[in-house]
Amino acid sequence: MRLLISLSALLLSVIFVQIGVGSLGPLDALSGLALDFTPTEIGYMGSAHYIGFFAGCVLSPYMVVRSGHARVFAVMASVSAISVLLHPVLEVPEFWMLLRVLAGFAVAGAYTVIESWLQSKLNNKNRGTVFSVYRMVDMVGMLLSQIVIAGLTPAHYISYNLIAVVACLALVPLALTQTTNPSLPKATKFEPLFVYGLSPLAALGVVVVGATNSSFRMVAPIYASQSGLTKEGVALFLVLALIGGLVAQLPAGMLADRFSRRGILVGFSVMAIAVCAAISTEVIDSVAGMPFVYVGSFLFGFATLPIYSICAAHASDTAEKDDMLALSASLIFFFALGSVLAPSIAGFLIGRYGPPAMFSFIMLAHVALLIYTFWRYLSQPAADTKGPYRYMPRTSLFIAGTLRKRKKNGSGELS
Repeated sequence: MRLLISLSALLLSVIFVQIGVGSLGPLDALSGLALDFTPTEIGYMGSAHYIGFFAGCVLSPYMVVRSGHARVFAVMASVSAISVLLHPVLEVPEFWMLLRVLAGFAVAGAYTVIESWLQSKLNNKNRGTVFSVYRMVDMVGMLLSQIVIAGLTPAHYISYNLIAVVACLALVPLALTQTTNPSLPKATKFEPLFVYGLSPLAALGVVVVGATNSSFRMVAPIYASQSGLTKEGVALFLVLALIGGLVAQLPAGMLADRFSRRGILVGFSVMAIAVCAAISTEVIDSVAGMPFVYVGSFLFGFATLPIYSICAAHASDTAEKDDMLALSASLIFFFALGSVLAPSIAGFLIGRYGPPAMFSFIMLAHVALLIYTFWRYLSQPAADTKGPYRYMPRTSLFIAGTLRKRKKNGSGELS
């Protein structure tokens, strides 16, 4: 308990970071519609965010090693606030794309600082508990960010000012904390294709997850708005998907540890295909009196959000313990591949064929993953040994390296 209290500044910063970045994406989508941006242009903004995010994942560790945690976090909070405040200055899609690159870069850098600082305070006895609390706090921030959308007016400078205030508030807890900056390992060579050598299926699965998550996060507000939902309805639509993913995490982990990773991946892919097909074809109007768009959102999050961890666990089954850093970095690379391309494609399809086209696109991606999974079943037997299903960071290229180093220092061997 004392440890959690001492880490309260970090956890509070996590909430502010999530509220800021989590609300910016949907607000940009709704603002773009209000300003007559095309769905394709809004999709480009989503892609631009993930270009910046990936750049931040790659570059921010070197910045932290050079300048320290507190200074880098201050820089990232400042860049994030600036990128938000500049939105009303020039309301053209090309300018907003540039701002989203800056926002994505700042978010990745902020999480690099927070997660590495958090890791420095942990040991093998408390790491699992504290990181579980961290993930819960992170999810609470994500949920709050979607709820905030209901109170913001699209394309209004006050809405962006409020988000910028939250970005600045993220700096306050860490700025006031009395704990010293932790030391960090030197940056490690980046091997982007490492996970593909371990498991091509895991690599493809993470690409599909990136395409799914980024399309829903950046373009789903267009779908919800053009489907007739109010601003409050859009917020509820996004929140239900996160709740579905949260509910699915525990059973997904238990099943992935008990049965074949591939089999569980097939199950979640089939669920994702079925849900996307039901939403895109609009064959179901309501369930128990509730519009299916809301039920479908919950089921969509339940089916798709756990797939990243399943793929990461599948890849780690054949990895050496010293390879976890390279695995984490490579997973980020493949996740970014799907994340960068998908929002632009989804936005184009919505503009060309209407709102349901986004879910048709996601469905086809999961169909491809399902087919490839069956092919791997036939051509390559599964690994005999399995490691534990566990959280794999998606925000820093060297958090896993920090974890590995501290395990060595704490116990003399890798566990």
